[in-house]
Amino acid sequence: MNGADPCLVFDLDDTLYLEREYVRSGFEAVGHWAARHLGISDFSERAWRLFEGGRRSVVFDVLLRESGWNPSPLLIAQMVEVYRTHSPRISALPDAIDCLSSFHGTVSLALISDGPATSQELKLRALKLEQFFEIVVFTGVWDQTFAKPHARSFQLVQSRLAPRDRRFIYVADNPRKDFIAPAALGWKTVRVRRPSGLHAHVDAPPGAGADIEMEDLSGLRDFVYRNAAQL
Repeated sequence: MNGADPCLVFDLDDTLYLEREYVRSGFEAVGHWAARHLGISDFSERAWRLFEGGRRSVVFDVLLRESGWNPSPLLIAQMVEVYRTHSPRISALPDAIDCLSSFHGTVSLALISDGPATSQELKLRALKLEQFFEIVVFTGVWDQTFAKPHARSFQLVQSRLAPRDRRFIYVADNPRKDFIAPAALGWKTVRVRRPSGLHAHVDAPPGAGADIEMEDLSGLRDFVYRNAAQL
């Protein structure tokens, strides 16, 4: 491929690994902390049951109350800090590794991901995928207003990697926020709708869907090369 070939830009969570693995790893870290500091021995198991049952935004509050503790802002902040700064036990999905390996060295690869920057850095390190990307952008280094769907991260990657006729493709999973900005910039978009992904059940809002959907990344290389002239 030549200098005008596609630049592939990937999301991280539920695109290159399963985010539920990170959640469970984080609960285990908080569970160890809760056992040591609060005397709660089964915190991680109960947290996981709540999460799997759909009560995802109030897990720490609910379990603290059930265990006789007041979920004060200070206590919640301590637990969130443990969750966000733990060294995660997660693995890149085989199809993601195969996909990145097949493109590496032939086209430019970049990463754009939301979330607290420290957490995302620790995730990427645990996944051992840093070597694939020319540019890594974690929107968490900026004010929250610049998280997706804001265009800042996409404009940054585009400015650093483009000749002007470069074709950009964003590969991600969440139709609520992932595809709005790149589509507005003229990028092509690919939704990875993994059956176990946290947003697999989410249908795209009007005008926010991706150009195509895939269950995993195993077909991305064939799609890119087969449709290179139209991308």
